[in-house]
Amino acid sequence: MTETGIRGFDQLFGSWKVVMKVETVTVRSNARAARQLWGGLSIAATRSLQELTTRYSLSVATGDLQLLDGRWYVTYSGLLQLALRRGCQGIETQLQEQPSDATASRWVFKAVAYKSSRRSRFVGYGDADPSNVSPMVRGAEMRVAETRAVNRALRKAYGIGLCSVEELGTSCGSVRPTLAKSNGSRGSNGSNGQPRLRDQLCLLIRQYNLDANLVKAYAVDFCGTDKLSGASRDKVEAFIQELAKSAKENRDALVCKLNSYASASELTP
Repeated sequence: MTETGIRGFDQLFGSWKVVMKVETVTVRSNARAARQLWGGLSIAATRSLQELTTRYSLSVATGDLQLLDGRWYVTYSGLLQLALRRGCQGIETQLQEQPSDATASRWVFKAVAYKSSRRSRFVGYGDADPSNVSPMVRGAEMRVAETRAVNRALRKAYGIGLCSVEELGTSCGSVRPTLAKSNGSRGSNGSNGQPRLRDQLCLLIRQYNLDANLVKAYAVDFCGTDKLSGASRDKVEAFIQELAKSAKENRDALVCKLNSYASASELTP
C-alpha cells in the first residue's frame, strides 16, 4: 500500500518558503476584488462573502475563493493557507488500493489532517475517475483524487461547509461555454450549471498552477487584439480549448511558452 506522510508544512511546500501576509483581508477589499472579477454580486453572495471573510479570512484576490453559478467555492490553495494560519500540524494521504482500479483510471485516497495535536485528527476521502473529472484534467485522476481527499479533510477540520473547486465534477469543468459574453459583459454569472468564460479560465489557471498575467498576455496574442475584453467569444473559446489541451499534454512546454510573454506582461499597466 502506498502512503504519503506529510509531517509538517515545510515538507508539504518543499524548499518554497511560505510568507504569511500581515495585510488584513477586509470585507470591503474582498467585495471589490469579486466585483472586478465577476461583476455584480447578489445579496446572498455578498452575505456569504462577508461571513467567509470575517470567519476564515479567505481572500478573493489571492485565489482562496471562486464564484461559479452565483455560489462560492473554496480552493485548494485557500484551504492550505487557512491551515497554515490555524497552525495545522500536518496532513497524511494514503491510496486506498481496494476500491481503486488503475485500468479504469479510478482512484480513491484517504487524507488525515492534524490540527493542534496528533490526537486532533480529521479524515476525508476523495475519489476521481473519467466520469467525474473535467475533460481538461483527464489522465490526472490520481492527483485529482488526492487533492479532493485533502480538501475534504481540511474542510472538516476547520468547519468549512463550502464545496471546493477541485471537488467539482464534469458539469463545472466543461470548456464549452454557455454564459456571459467574453467582451467584458457583466451579466449573469451562470446558466445551466456551467461556468462562464472567465471562470473556466480561472479554473484552468488554478488547476495547472499557471501565471495568470502570462496567460492573459498569451490570450491577447492568440486572439489578435489589444485587450482580451475586445476579443470575440469564438476566439476566447478557442483559446481556452487550446490552453486546456496544451496544459494536459505538456505543461512544461506550455510554461516555457508563457514565459516568452513575461516581458510583454510586465509592460502591461
